Amino acid sequence: MKKIDTPAKQPLSTRRKFLGNAAAGTALALPMIATAQAPTQLRFQSTWPSKDIFHEYAGDFAKKVNDMTGGELKIEVLPAGSVVPAFGLLDAVSKGTLDGGHGVMGYNYGKQSAIALWTSGPVFGMDANMVLAWHKYGGGKELLAKLYASIGANVVSFLTGPMPTQPLGWFKKPITKKEDLKGLKFRTNGLAIDLFTAMGAAVNALPGGEIVPAMDRGLLDGAEFNNASSDRMLGFPDVSKVCMLQSFHQSSEQFEITFNKNKYDALPAKMKAIIDNAVEAASADMSWKAIDRYSKDYGELQSKDGVKFYKTPDTLLQEQLKVWDEVVAKKGADNPLFREVEKSQRAFAARAMKWDMDTNNPRRMAYNHYFGKKA
Repeated sequence: MKKIDTPAKQPLSTRRKFLGNAAAGTALALPMIATAQAPTQLRFQSTWPSKDIFHEYAGDFAKKVNDMTGGELKIEVLPAGSVVPAFGLLDAVSKGTLDGGHGVMGYNYGKQSAIALWTSGPVFGMDANMVLAWHKYGGGKELLAKLYASIGANVVSFLTGPMPTQPLGWFKKPITKKEDLKGLKFRTNGLAIDLFTAMGAAVNALPGGEIVPAMDRGLLDGAEFNNASSDRMLGFPDVSKVCMLQSFHQSSEQFEITFNKNKYDALPAKMKAIIDNAVEAASADMSWKAIDRYSKDYGELQSKDGVKFYKTPDTLLQEQLKVWDEVVAKKGADNPLFREVEKSQRAFAARAMKWDMDTNNPRRMAYNHYFGKKA
């Protein structure tokens, strides 16, 4: 029988070759060990106080992104003033001081008045959900990108969260006619500043957290913010017991989520897709949560806080429409982008509003049938 040398008895060079091959084989046989990547972290700020339900909505969006990415992307949302004042959010995101933010476009009104057409005025009768439909499918998204490019804003914008019609505001006594607004020190924002100014009010634009303290000190005679839950949590019933419901000054507002464009563009396609879908999921969830929470707080403002609500008279609503037409004509006279946005909204509203009014039932009829006082 032929004797076979063991590796130990083979020449040194042969043994090295044998051992090298064995080591290589062992390395190939070992399982691959994944290296954990650190999550991408983004720091956001909202334009809302931490106690406001609006800041809660901002957190809801961030949680959806964080959950859907399995922790690969983590968004932290700070309340207004943590890094910059509420009205400084767009600049901070554009410059990269913040990675993103949650606010409303009306706060950017001073940079280009056409931006506020998304959030101010009657928008030809459309509600906020219809404005979002125009934004996504009727050309609004492209127009907004054009507007931001015109002012050098280095941001990527997502609109979300259709808001219900906002009250005319909180006052010392009911507003029954346009003359009641003459000389009134009043808070609002966006193009509503021009509307109420044209109606005779002395307007001061303040962020949400500063309104009630200003009313308490007598710096404001009246103010509007947004909804029953926000108004209650911000303390409006502590400084006023009169709230006028219904107005055309902000009947179709929505939230805006912005990302610093450089940070957003650097994200993988998968993350961008998740963000896009999280925006829409948060929008739907906010709509449902708003109905639940606003209706509860609306009841408690009356039963616990002693607030009396009044419907804004139709004559005053008609006056708002008339003055609004004058405001937008003046604003658009030397602003082609303003006219372009308004024209696009008008064309979409002409068909969408007709379909809506022809198709949907009169809800008040059904409400009165079931809950109205019986004779």
